[in-house]
Amino acid sequence: MSTRAFITGVSGLVLTAEEQQFLRTERPWGFILFKRNVDHPAQVADLVRQLRACVGDDEAPVLIDQEGGRVQRLGPPHWPAYPAGGRFGELYAGDPGAGCRAAWLASRLIAADLADLGITVDCLPLADVPVPGADAVIGDRAYGTDPAQVAALARAVTEGLADGGVLPVLKHIPGHGRATADSHLRLPTVDTPLAELERTDFAAFRPLSDLPMAMTAHVVFSALDAAQPATTSATIISRVIRGWIGFQGVLMSDDVSMNALAGSIAERAEASFAAGCDVVLHCNGKLDEMRVVAAVSPFLAGAAETRARRAVAARRAPKPFDRAAGRQELDGLLAQAKGLSA
Repeated sequence: MSTRAFITGVSGLVLTAEEQQFLRTERPWGFILFKRNVDHPAQVADLVRQLRACVGDDEAPVLIDQEGGRVQRLGPPHWPAYPAGGRFGELYAGDPGAGCRAAWLASRLIAADLADLGITVDCLPLADVPVPGADAVIGDRAYGTDPAQVAALARAVTEGLADGGVLPVLKHIPGHGRATADSHLRLPTVDTPLAELERTDFAAFRPLSDLPMAMTAHVVFSALDAAQPATTSATIISRVIRGWIGFQGVLMSDDVSMNALAGSIAERAEASFAAGCDVVLHCNGKLDEMRVVAAVSPFLAGAAETRARRAVAARRAPKPFDRAAGRQELDGLLAQAKGLSA
């Protein structure tokens, strides 16, 4: 059966009767979980099963933002705490091999946690490159300030997830690191010349163009499109994301309920599709908004459907992994990083 080109959140720990009916009728391509959906492992695993049962697809993508640091939907006491991406950057600066190994270990451990619950997609890695004066929304989530270092660590994270049977989502393409505002709250505008963007911000994404999925940035790049953020800019999507960066996987919008976007929820979703997004992401779990997004979301077809099928098929079977040994090794590397920064 066909699925609609949107990913939706839900309101709580279990599906309401209205949500179940909505999901059965509208058939979103995927789902995303937040802290409001998380209590304990058995509850999360049951919710994941309910979501997939509603659309009749055992392979329907279930996403979560499990980065570590400030952005970690699963946490103590039921799941371990993980370091922010900046810790890997600190280690990489003194020992690139150790930095990449730590990034791989952390993401491999995260993948094991997610696989236990049936969650198949992590909204990670970030390839955002912060600059002095940028808003702290990215901050220590980033792997560093050098594009080559960021790309190397993002690749290590990607491989750790993939080795654990979890698909990555590259974000926030083509870059949120330079933004001077948090796009959850308002629309950031970047006035940096194109040549500098290609040397820095965009350059970190280019070596990762083979990833199966990516999430757009709600950021205006005035050198390319002074009116529209990347999410709703056909120019940026075609010229930069699909063109200069060369990304050919599933392109999803960042959350269309964020305050950076203008217009009604329907207008935001429609503008994202018109610009070239394959799938629209809606996160807040408000059923009235979910209905609106579904109403304007086309059924996946053509190139978008091909990319979506290819992305799901890219998920690998988990490789053997000793979690206890992996955690011990990661802790040792992080202690090394702490010593380097002392």
